[in-house]
Amino acid sequence: METLPTELQTLVDLIERYPQLHARTLAKVEFKNYRYPVISVELGAKGCDVPCVLFVGGVHGVEVIGIQVIMALLESILSRLEWDSQLQLLLTKIKLAFVPIVNPVGLLNGTRCNGQRVDLMRNAPIEAETKVTFLVGGQKLSSHLPWYRGHQGVEQETQALIQYVEQLKTNSSSLISLDAHSGFGMTDHIWFPFAGSNRQIQSLGQIHYLEQLYHASYPHHRHYSFSPQSLIYRTHGDIWDYLATPKNDKSFLPLTLEMGSWSWVKKNPRQVFNFAGLFNPQKQHRQVRTLRKHTVLMHFLMDLAASRELENMNLELLLKQNSAALNRWFRC
Repeated sequence: METLPTELQTLVDLIERYPQLHARTLAKVEFKNYRYPVISVELGAKGCDVPCVLFVGGVHGVEVIGIQVIMALLESILSRLEWDSQLQLLLTKIKLAFVPIVNPVGLLNGTRCNGQRVDLMRNAPIEAETKVTFLVGGQKLSSHLPWYRGHQGVEQETQALIQYVEQLKTNSSSLISLDAHSGFGMTDHIWFPFAGSNRQIQSLGQIHYLEQLYHASYPHHRHYSFSPQSLIYRTHGDIWDYLATPKNDKSFLPLTLEMGSWSWVKKNPRQVFNFAGLFNPQKQHRQVRTLRKHTVLMHFLMDLAASRELENMNLELLLKQNSAALNRWFRC
């Protein structure tokens, strides 16, 4: 029997150890005669009238630190459930969902792409409305070049994530998602749609308010740069662009955490000679620091969802926040 990647085996072990986790296999991806599962787990409140927070990792298999950040949060929550009365109360108010490893074959191979050489974050069935960044924006020239979009339609892993998020949107009063990546710049970014358009996401005012609340609550953790991804670079086939396009009355805030891995390379230049080193801290103390660094943000999202502060924004506040966001990010 094929050995599972370490992080995937850890997830399987957690499911066996904690019966309160509701686990589902969203897809089974075949590679070299073995089928690797894409797994979701949920815990917390039931029903369609509660907010949900979704944590996603491993869309790009080589970005292991994103998987580890999500898994560290899940393990911490599970270990505290028996004694932490505040956490127990929180989980009566919200649903938590995790898809820590969207691309298990990429994780196995240490590659950005999946087993078909497709970049899943360029593979959703949506075309950019403006000119994209060359190659980086997604290409169909060759599967041997990075950022390959694929020629066979939507990949199994992409479709599994899309369907799962749509189900969460339907079965929750609101949804905040955080998709953890690494590999861009010196700064930690929080991006939101759109990556392939100048349009504004429906929840723009809520996202701007979320940032204000975060900075007010944690003034010493202001290391994130918030912006639409289109201000950084533009792409075809972004999964969150596709999911954010439908209009509905429910609050949906898709956020992408892009950890600035160049800072790790700057501190340890030898990482540049190791492909994984371009995306992940190679020193143990830096890895531990990174796992600790983003916990504040993730717990903030959980607390904010439970408060329903974003769901209950009145029209005056929403218009004010939307206007401020337009002036900040979309002024010509």
